[in-house]
Amino acid sequence: MTLRNLALAPALLFLALSATAQRASSQAAPSETPAAAAADANAAPKPTDSAKPKLDPLPADKSVAQTINVNGKALHYTATVGTITLKTSDDKPTGDVTYIAYILDTPKDQPRNRPVTFALNGGPGASSVYLNLGAIGPKHIPFANEGDSPSDPAILTDNPGTWLDFTDLVFIDPIGTGFSRSLVDEAETKKLFYAPTPDVQYLSLVIYKWLVKNGRLLDRKYLIGESYGGYRGPRMAYYLQGTLGVATNGVVLVSPYLNPQFGDKNLSPIPWMTTLPPIAAAHLESQGKLTDAAMADVIAYTRGEYAATLLKGRSDSAATDAMITRVTQMTGLDPMFVKYSGGRLDTGAYLREVHRSQGLIGSIYDSNVTGFDPFPFSPDQQSNDPILAGIIAPTTTAMVDFVTRTVGWKTDARYNALSYDVNRQWDRSSDLREGSVPDLRQAVASDPKLRILIVHGWNDLSCPFMGSILSVDQMPLMGDPARIQVHEFPGGHMFYTRPTNGVGLHQLAEQMVTAH
Repeated sequence: MTLRNLALAPALLFLALSATAQRASSQAAPSETPAAAAADANAAPKPTDSAKPKLDPLPADKSVAQTINVNGKALHYTATVGTITLKTSDDKPTGDVTYIAYILDTPKDQPRNRPVTFALNGGPGASSVYLNLGAIGPKHIPFANEGDSPSDPAILTDNPGTWLDFTDLVFIDPIGTGFSRSLVDEAETKKLFYAPTPDVQYLSLVIYKWLVKNGRLLDRKYLIGESYGGYRGPRMAYYLQGTLGVATNGVVLVSPYLNPQFGDKNLSPIPWMTTLPPIAAAHLESQGKLTDAAMADVIAYTRGEYAATLLKGRSDSAATDAMITRVTQMTGLDPMFVKYSGGRLDTGAYLREVHRSQGLIGSIYDSNVTGFDPFPFSPDQQSNDPILAGIIAPTTTAMVDFVTRTVGWKTDARYNALSYDVNRQWDRSSDLREGSVPDLRQAVASDPKLRILIVHGWNDLSCPFMGSILSVDQMPLMGDPARIQVHEFPGGHMFYTRPTNGVGLHQLAEQMVTAH
């Protein structure tokens, strides 16, 4: 298995193993918890003596005053690059977690009562730079859209879609990403940090420690997670609420890796029901016809006649023929390709087919974002995903320049925007395969005021929006049905990089925060 066989969900995404084109590319937590009971329940094994090289200490926390102009209004804030150290029960350091916080300045004579939002991307192995510089932070650079290039100038500009006007922001880089690092050997690192449950536990602990460190425990608290961060979000909300004793007011899940278990592709229609709508959306967008009404028709057909026809199989050949015709019309694909696929559109095969005549290959994160296919005659995709190939350079350059030059947090340590090494070592065990919907259900059931906002790009095939719709459809109604909402935007996995979508996401999140 090579790295190009991984579909990397950039801080955004989930690096999932795939049998198609993406082939190309336990559970102990840190024992330091706010309560003795939690400490006993989550005690971690002590680090073993090893040949772990001695690392230079990271710099002390550093802050700088900043100003941006959003919609004609000046926002004065303080940007802080800081570190939270994790330790065992006997006070031995196990890891340094770095964060970037943006705190809006408030007059000293006014009471401080501002929400704070904690942001995580995915991977596993992605730093939080993508949500930071692409979505909700005060500064922005363009990336992940058709025509963007890795060598474009990585110059930060004011972000009109920033959430800083209604919430303070803290971007957390998990161990092995950004400048965050393990202080124990590889075996202990995998045990403490590179598995689904310990990952959720130590990152939740980081949030608790930041709140205590900054005197913010009594403020309203929100989480935003993208892709695999969308898997983390429900589990962290439930763990914070039920174990660490810190309740969150709302969770925003961006293109979430929420429920990976949709059944056997040979028997269940659900896997194909999740991929057909984003493929149809990509075709509609390429024709300039993508609207909410058009997608409502796609979703209705997928839930109804399409699913029923797949279940009938060979017992109704006329229905199958009609389905093949309809899917061909919906996707714009070659009729023979759809016929030989049985109307079941495999993600990898589709991405190689949709732009094949132009010598291009589509991205799993947005199939309308393309790159040249350097191996067009290979039976499988051999190159990196077009979006992934173009996002590491600009985001790394912009973030390292901001941290080391603008803020003055001086270090020459390597910054990992995306760590393939973390992804390689990740424990893909049963609790990951089960998804985070059970924790989502329990968190919503336990707190009748908790609100969940799930947002997707129509064209995303890495974490398709239909998966979230089907998952929420099966949840019981627990109080106000508006507490859990699913919204879609034009674009793909990182739909927020489109300026109009950033503004729309801002509006939805602000509505959720101001509803409390």
